[in-house]
Amino acid sequence: MADALKHMFDAARYRRLAADLAVLAPRFDRARFLALTLDGLDSRALMGRLRQTTLACDASLTGTYADKLAILRALAPRIGHNFIAIFLSDFVATHGLAHFDLSLAALKFFTPFGSSEFAVRAFLERDLDRTLAVMTAWSADPDEHVRRLASEGSRPRLPWGRLLPALVRDPAPTFPLLTRLAADPSLYVRKSVANHLNDISKDHPERMLTLVESWDRDHEHTAWIARHAARTLIKRGHPRALRLVGVSGATHVSMAGFTVDPATISLGETITLAARVTSTAKQPQRLVIDYVVRYAKAAGRFSAKVFKWTEATLAPGATLALTKHQTIRDFSTRRHYAGRHSVDLQINGRLVASTAFVLSIPPKRAGATKPAPALPARRRSARSSR
Repeated sequence: MADALKHMFDAARYRRLAADLAVLAPRFDRARFLALTLDGLDSRALMGRLRQTTLACDASLTGTYADKLAILRALAPRIGHNFIAIFLSDFVATHGLAHFDLSLAALKFFTPFGSSEFAVRAFLERDLDRTLAVMTAWSADPDEHVRRLASEGSRPRLPWGRLLPALVRDPAPTFPLLTRLAADPSLYVRKSVANHLNDISKDHPERMLTLVESWDRDHEHTAWIARHAARTLIKRGHPRALRLVGVSGATHVSMAGFTVDPATISLGETITLAARVTSTAKQPQRLVIDYVVRYAKAAGRFSAKVFKWTEATLAPGATLALTKHQTIRDFSTRRHYAGRHSVDLQINGRLVASTAFVLSIPPKRAGATKPAPALPARRRSARSSR
């Protein structure tokens, strides 16, 4: 995906942007824009290309910040690609911090074309209270993209975004806007709210749970947010979080087997996990079933990752048969090492069974290319969401 997005910022793209800007701004310096974007293009990575687009616009457009911003607002509907259009909000974050009202209005305008979630963080860092007041108003906007921006842009630990230390220390300033979005009709918005709350749970689990417990979870949208917000805590077996998904009290199960096949694989091959779980409870019980792969690392260390398997309500004496396939391959976020990798089965946060597989890796990863960097999930286009 990174390569695909990187190459969207190619020579043809820049020439199209230059042509559009020339129509919108008669004094636009096309030659300067193309020189700044095309010279050294091949050496620039994805985010370097995005930032260079911002700098080239500033250098080749004439007038004040407000004049340039007006041209970019007119350009936004012409771009037609919601990742490319992120450079519009990057322009605001780079050049517009001294123009608060004008810039925040621009970020709201740009976000349906290319999310402003990264750019707005510069304003949160500069003036948290004033920016959050605007974003709280955005949480009631008719446009789902703007409502999502209120939640996504203020996440304390937004992936690929600047950390917001003030909100990591005290997330309470975002609680009013999250509460306004607690039953949002848009799944696009609800996913952001759940991710925001999950961020909070990593630093303040009890405060996050108290907030969610104060909401009306009989509403299906709010119940969905609560389940997904608590996912990290549920994987850890946090009792309060488990109660949000209907799990309470002790877990009563017996295991008829938990296996991995094959027991020895090479990098790139697939393992199959199989388990049989029988309820020994006298009443139906809710089960949250996960598995934990403890990846072998260098120097005898390991790194654990919890994977969601399923949730089920099991009747007394009933048996649940499960299978799961997983391909073991390298990612930008995980490089595998040869050795024994253990796999634990976890039910309602409690370890109930273990197995393992042995991974072999060729001495040289022949033909392997460097894994692409992870990117934020691609957002829906403005057109497809309306």
